[in-house]
Amino acid sequence: MQTERARTAVVPEDYRTRMLVVLSLGWAALQTGRFLLPPLLPSIQADLGLSSAAVGLALTGFGLVYAVTQYPAGSYSDQLSRATLLVPGFLVLLAGVVLLGLAVGPLVFLAGLVLLGVGKGLYASPSRALLGDLYAGSRARALGIYSAGTDVGGLAAAGIAAVVLATTTWRVAFVPVVVVLALLTLLYVLWTRESVERGRPGLDPRGTVGRVWATREQRTVIAAFTLFYFVVGGLTNFYPTLLVQAKGFPEPAAGGTYAVIFLVGLGMKPVAGTLADRLPGLLVAVAGLLAGALGVVVLVLAGGYPAIVLGTVLAAAGYKAQFPIADTVVIDAAPAESMGGDLGAARAAYLVGGALGPGFVGVVATVAGYPVAFLGLAACLLCSAALLLLQYRR
Repeated sequence: MQTERARTAVVPEDYRTRMLVVLSLGWAALQTGRFLLPPLLPSIQADLGLSSAAVGLALTGFGLVYAVTQYPAGSYSDQLSRATLLVPGFLVLLAGVVLLGLAVGPLVFLAGLVLLGVGKGLYASPSRALLGDLYAGSRARALGIYSAGTDVGGLAAAGIAAVVLATTTWRVAFVPVVVVLALLTLLYVLWTRESVERGRPGLDPRGTVGRVWATREQRTVIAAFTLFYFVVGGLTNFYPTLLVQAKGFPEPAAGGTYAVIFLVGLGMKPVAGTLADRLPGLLVAVAGLLAGALGVVVLVLAGGYPAIVLGTVLAAAGYKAQFPIADTVVIDAAPAESMGGDLGAARAAYLVGGALGPGFVGVVATVAGYPVAFLGLAACLLCSAALLLLQYRR
């Protein structure tokens, strides 16, 4: 298998660097397309005649497709080559973003979202597994740089949306994403040392689940990070709403404060990844979770803007630190021949947890208000930290 040969071959430093750059920028580009949707949705709904329920169902479909694709994409990349999944992943992402920009009706918009979810699923686990292959001695740092693409994408989307909505039609916002994705697709195809393989790979979900959940230690760690993703799903979707409804912020101020989360994450993820390579990763994760819980509590209890910014920075620094560590602990525990599949299965669990978070916040906020819901998220972060600390002390 090409992937197996790649793991045992001596990899030149310039090749590792090129792969890290193109994969990280690819993640940033696809996240830009994803994060363009929230600020553009009011215009899209008005133009295409979409109800809020239809948009909600479409976004749910996007999330489910993304989660379900994780495991088969990772497993197939183990059996064939990473490029066999990454090349079509780039192409499907391109098709999805093009359809979103050209959507003339609800069905085309839905098709674009589904393709975006499939493409993201094809891309996520194989790209992380490839970096795991190439950076065996510094995986957390490499994945920290890679996952910072989420924050680059969030900041880029905010800037693009602000300019486009003030000057032209919402469709133009997707043009730079298409251009960048096309360029990165070409660069990946030119730079990769793997080829696209043909074959009939099989799936062994029972064996994968058996490996991923083989020991109490692994079950504890995956449960802790699934709970963390649950918090992320609730926090990121309702943070601006908390500021507007519970703190009385005007929407532009809430949006500007929300951008602080991405700014913090842009620097925090590589730093946390580097620390996790040099120190016990679980301890770095515990420290981040405790800081995140403290930040959420400060955010809820704060009365003035400086305190709210402090709470935002603490919460962002704490939760952004988790992403490279959550992936690295799975990669490090996985056998070389099943790294992608095991990572895909674990990430599917993470993403299901993330999908449940918004529902929790929405229900609790309806009954008791957003401050109570966010205090519940802080309690979940403390539980996640307790699980990881318990595992570290075993």
